[in-house]
Parts: sequence; C-alpha cells; structure tokens
Amino acid sequence: MARRVSLLVFLLLAWVGGVTPVHAQTTGTRFGFEFGSVAKLVQGTDTLTHAWVGGLNAPQFSNIDLNGDGQLDLYVFDREASRSYTFLNVAAATGRHWEYAPVYENAFPTDLTSWVTLRDYDCDGRADIFTYVEGGNIRVFHNEGSAGGSPRFALASGELDFALTSTLNVNINSGYYNVPAVQDVNGDGRLDILTYDFSSSTNLELYLNTGTGPCTDLGSFRQASNYWGQLSACADCAMYQPNGVAQCQAKRVMGPVPGDGTAKILHSMGHNVLLVDLNGDGVLDLLDGRDNCPQLSRLLNTGSSSTAASFTLAGISSAFPLATPLATSVYPAPYSFDADLDGVADLVIAPNQITNQDDRVSMRRTVRQYRLTSSGGAGALPTYSQVSDGFLQNDMLDVSEGAAPTFGDLDGDGLTDMLVGSQGDLVNGYYRSSIYYYRNVGTARRPVFRLVTDDYLGLAATAALTPTSRFESLRLALVDLNRDGALDLVYSVYAGSSNRLHFRLNQAGAGQAAVFNAAADDYFRPQGSGGTGAIATYAGDTPCFFDVDGDGYVDLLLGTNDTSEPGSSLRYYRNQGAGVATNSLFVLANNDYGQLRNNGARLINLAPTVADFDSDGRPDLLTVSGAGTVRFYSDFRTQGAAFTERTDLFYNKLTSSYHAAQLGHGTLLHYAPTAADLNQDGTPELYIGTETGGIVSYLTGRQTPLATEPPVTIPAVALGVYPNPANPTDAVTVETAQLTSLRLLDLTGRLVRQDATPRRTRTLDLRGLAPSLYVVQATTETGTTATQKLLVK
Repeated sequence: MARRVSLLVFLLLAWVGGVTPVHAQTTGTRFGFEFGSVAKLVQGTDTLTHAWVGGLNAPQFSNIDLNGDGQLDLYVFDREASRSYTFLNVAAATGRHWEYAPVYENAFPTDLTSWVTLRDYDCDGRADIFTYVEGGNIRVFHNEGSAGGSPRFALASGELDFALTSTLNVNINSGYYNVPAVQDVNGDGRLDILTYDFSSSTNLELYLNTGTGPCTDLGSFRQASNYWGQLSACADCAMYQPNGVAQCQAKRVMGPVPGDGTAKILHSMGHNVLLVDLNGDGVLDLLDGRDNCPQLSRLLNTGSSSTAASFTLAGISSAFPLATPLATSVYPAPYSFDADLDGVADLVIAPNQITNQDDRVSMRRTVRQYRLTSSGGAGALPTYSQVSDGFLQNDMLDVSEGAAPTFGDLDGDGLTDMLVGSQGDLVNGYYRSSIYYYRNVGTARRPVFRLVTDDYLGLAATAALTPTSRFESLRLALVDLNRDGALDLVYSVYAGSSNRLHFRLNQAGAGQAAVFNAAADDYFRPQGSGGTGAIATYAGDTPCFFDVDGDGYVDLLLGTNDTSEPGSSLRYYRNQGAGVATNSLFVLANNDYGQLRNNGARLINLAPTVADFDSDGRPDLLTVSGAGTVRFYSDFRTQGAAFTERTDLFYNKLTSSYHAAQLGHGTLLHYAPTAADLNQDGTPELYIGTETGGIVSYLTGRQTPLATEPPVTIPAVALGVYPNPANPTDAVTVETAQLTSLRLLDLTGRLVRQDATPRRTRTLDLRGLAPSLYVVQATTETGTTATQKLLVK
C-alpha cells in the first residue's frame, strides 16, 4: 500500500483551511455595515443593475447552487484582488437574470488565491472547491451544505497527489500561473486533471482519477501522461510543436500585446486550459490561453480518444472564437457556462493576469461573452457571435483600476454629485488616471448619478500631451480649504517621476457651480525643517480632511507609504490657520498617528476616512489597507496614542453575524473609502473604491445578531525549498515550521541525501546530483511528513 505524504510548501503558514475565525456578538445590538445602496447610477441609456458591486479585473467563473433552489447560480473569483463574488440565478419579467447576493460570500474560504474552480467531486449534487495552494499544489474543500441549502466548506485535502512509485505519493503541482482543467477526461464520471508542467509550462500532464467507485476519490490519482497529446508549447504566442514536427515554428517578435508589446518581467509561461468537444467527434479538444499573449488558441484533437490525444499544425489556430484573433487581454482564460441564462452554454473569455502593474492595459470591458450560433458537429466547428464586451462588468461602475470616490455639490443645485478617480486606464494608447464625473440628477432623498464625463477638467487629456510623463494613482477629495463656503478640489497623483498632493481652489462662490482654473493648480509644500514633513510623496498616498483638533480649520490625515519618518503610516498634518498661504497650510503634527498596525506590522497602501458612522455624535476613523482589511476606530480623537480597532464590521443576514470585510486580500491593493449621506437621512453611507475599479456601497445602522457560526481553524504543516528549480552546482535552503529530519529521494524512491539531525532551517548541497526531478522529504519528531518536488537542471 502506498505511503501517502502531506505537502504544503514555500510559506510557513500558521493556519490553512481558508476560514478565518469569526467572533460574532450574539446578544444585544451593535453597530455595523451592510451591503446596500441608496443611489442609482446611469451611464448613457443604461441604469446599471450591479452599479455598486465593485468592478471586475480578472474574473474566473464557476456554477454552484447557492440557495438550494435547484438553479445554477454563479460564483466569481477575481484573481487580481483574490475576492469572491456570488450571484443568484433569479426569475425576471422575461427569462432569468443574475442578482448580486453577497450574503453567500462569507461561506467561501478567505485565503483563496490564484485560481478557483468549483466541481462536484463526490456526486452529492453540491459544487466543491478546487484551488491553488502555496507552491503550485491543488487543495480541495468539500461542500458540506447547510440546512438552508447554502454552501458550507471544509478542507477535504490539503493537496492532491499521485503515486510516483509503489511506495511514494507526491503532489500534483500545476505551478503558480497555470490554471488546470478539472474535468472528466476519460468519460468514467470521475474528475481528472489536465495541467501544464510546473517547471517550464511546456508539456501537458494528465492525471486520471483511478478510484473504483462512481465518484472521484481524492486519494486515487495517477499520472497517465507527462506529455499529453505529444504536444509542446513553444516560447512564442500561439505556437506549438505537435508530434512529428521537427521543431517549433520560426521565432517571431511577441505581439500584438496590448500596451507596448514587449515581454514583461512579471510574466511566466503560464497557461489557462479548457477541454471541450468542438467538432462533435466524441473526443475533447483543447482551448489554451497563454500568459503575455493576447490570443486564445484552439487545438483540435485528432486522436482516438480524449486520453490518447493527438494534434497537428493544421488543427491549431488562434483565430478563435471569431475569425479575427482575440486581442483584448494579456492572459486570456476560457470558460464554458450559460452566461445569459437561455439554457445554452456560452463561451466567456476573461483576462487572468495576477497584476496589471507591468502590463498597464485597460481592465474595463475585457470579459468577452460569445453566444453559440451553430453547434458544429459531424466534423464541423461551432460558430459564435460576440454579445458582450464586458459580461457583468458593463452593469457595474468600473473605471478600470483603483477607484477613489469623493462626493460634493459641484453644479450648485443642492444635490451631492460624485467624482471618481482611477489608478489608471489605457485610453488611446496612453495609460493614465482620470476623473469620472457623475452628476446627481435625482432628488434629495433619491439620488441618481448620471455619467457626464470620464475626464473631468481634462486632466488625463492634458497629461497625455506629454507622452514621456505619467499621470497615475489619482486619489481625490472635495474640501473647503479657504473657508469661503465653496468646495475646492484636492488630488494626490503620480506625475512624471514624483507624487504630489495638488489642489485647485474653487473660483466660484458658495452655492454656485464649481469653477476650477488649471492655471491656478498648485501643490502642498512640507513645512518641516531639514526635509521633514513630506506630504504625499508616494504614488497612492491618500488624503482625508477633517478638523482633528477642533479649532475650526480642516486638518489633513494622510495614508502614506513614505518610509522616511518613520515608515508607512497614517500622518496627521495640522492646519496652521488664517494668514498662511494655501500651499503652506499644513504642518506635520504626528508622523505615526494612532500607531496603526497589523500584528505589529505597518499598514501598506493605507486609505482613511472620517465620519460619525455609529451615530453617537462623535467622529470615527475608518481605514482600508492594501491587504483589503477594513478597520474601525470609534471616537478616535479621544483614544490614546495607539488606537483600538474593530474589524468584524459587516453584518450578514444569512448567518446573523458580523464578519470582517471580504473585499479580497493581498499586500499592495488599492482601496479608497469615503462617507456620504446621499439620501439625507442623517446617517452616512460607506463607499469603498476597490482595486478592481468599482465602488462597493454599504448602509450603516445597528443590527441584532441572532446566531453565530463557530470559528473554523485547521492546523498546517509547512515545508519550503528554494531556489526551485536549482542548478547542480547550487545549494538550496530547506525550511520547516517544526524541527525535522531530512531525506532526498530520486524518482525511483532511492535515498540520495539524508540529514537525521532535527532542524528548522538547513542547507542542502546539490553537488554531484544528476539533473532530474527529486523529492525532498521532511519528517517531524512526531512522525508527520511533508514533501516537495525539487527540480535540478
């Protein structure tokens, strides 16, 4: 019987399982936020049905029945933000439509990252989670369900493995960027896995499930092929080397890739793959999206079966799904599901890059939906027509990336309007920020925002006149700086090679339509001696204006990544009052205001806002960090040097409990909170601009929780090996969370290195080893074992 070993790699995790313990108050009343909106939003002739959902950048799609009504609902995982979205399939006046239902998002693990695919592996009719785990492995969560039919997930396998030898099982490693196909490949009813190899993403590996029952046995995979279809992916886009072809096609310059068309250092050789029988011949064909490539490739399988696949150059094309090659993404991923709920599966193609930092492409209207117009069959290929250039996206407020909202009456009609700044967007070949202006055309109690322009004041157009400059990371505020009763405009922006906090004083009087003169644009200078007191010198630094000291003059609270004094922090700049030039108005009073931390670590990409959220008559501070964590500091002006926070702020009616925000997670994401009482009911709403270019709207109030879910925690064992791959002349570092002994095995299971001394960190000498794939095996003093592949090449 094979000895099964555990594998969790690279990070020394304290917990796995993805479900953060929730400590919800179960008695009495408590202040909190709940998803909801008081305002409609109109763009052109469309009233956006999902206006306040928060935008999409790199969405992945799966079906699941969320509410137990027998209808397939929609789960969306955004790879850039690592955020889960849930949409219900509901009846409409004509047919059915998607309805955003965030109450189900709390059911999903909070540490999902890279890729998520929902599949029912145990035939119980409930979709389970297959997802990435650190090191390129695949873990699985079982959907145990609940009494109401909503999902409840528990870790079923920390990693999937296969029998390398009769005595040793090792992990199925798809790598970080590859997104595998989790499908029934050989038609036996059990889920199999097709993925490119983790080391070079050149050859396809097929892992068949060999369980003896009718359903998938997570402990019974075998590698059926490490060269499926005898097909190799070449270095260039849409190029392959099928069996029988002597070499890859002639190399060519990469392109056309949106942006500048050059290879990017943040890219891998990753692939997104989907298997589907395109021509009705009974064998599965391959759809393949490559990293740093705009095309989606279609490869027809001419083999005798789906497992015995074969490909020819004649059957490979990037003119799919239309004759004109796809050129809207830098890493397209294909999905097959009924997107328009007409009973027929559509083809949806979405970008799947982990970040847009280097590509700098537009993330608006990038999710292409194609409707099947002819199903093909009898050797004929299916035909498609494009029905949407932004599936779901077009129903949301979406400014591409890093939305930053602010509110104020700009046209002098007494109604609150909205400005939204962006992190950046590619427009007419130039990547730049801009300000979207939404005028309030509703009433005092029923606001309706209509898009007037996507380049308010022409800031983006002016910046684009200087091609060598940059105009990015725009963060806004409307505030009366000079106490004349009219709102002035303040904006933090990265332009050229530096970031500054600009302002434009309103030339109009109080109650009149705002007039901002470009010639009067200025920026705030630091007032400290010896270069201290820097103001917004880092891209993404976010301002908030509030009278902190109660002297009648607005002060500046700034979330900054400046590390000079003393590091990333919330800084408090005091307003010097009357008689001071506006550009010298603020002087640094506290460079680490509130001493805001996360387990001792400073908060990156910190964005603050201030309002009386809990209706106690005293101002509260709310921040969002680059990790997506929302923190609330009640009555912050009366707190001590180190503020006390609360994070379980968001009420879920389904579970009757409070949870932390689920806006995604990361380290350098861009969020921007602000408050506004748009319906003038005396209670401010909370609006959070997101990394994915949208805004999420929350209502404030006091809720009465009725029940709580117990916290779920699952201990982990971890092993890290780096660098990996490594050269034969190198030494690699091996780290484990506990004291372990070490063995190095080759692919036959033969012991080639051993260190019996218990250690947490050691150096493994590779000299004398032949280039090959090896297995690092670490064993704790209690007998727990973890393994990791090591490629020596």
